[in-house]
Amino acid sequence: MAIASPKVRAECIEANEFPELSQRYQVMAVPKIVINDKVGFEGAIPERDFLGAVLQAVGDEKAES
Repeated sequence: MAIASPKVRAECIEANEFPELSQRYQVMAVPKIVINDKVGFEGAIPERDFLGAVLQAVGDEKAES
């Protein structure tokens, strides 16, 4: 998504090198995906579920504004 759209930014962080971030986001397995500090999941999930998580995070932002 980040490659396809300039509106999407993605960061990859090595959990072992940043234990404070691992604790903050409660990383128990990798990959751990966190979207806009609101929606998160661990492990590989189907593309449809990933898109659903993105839409949930965006929907939450729209509801708040």
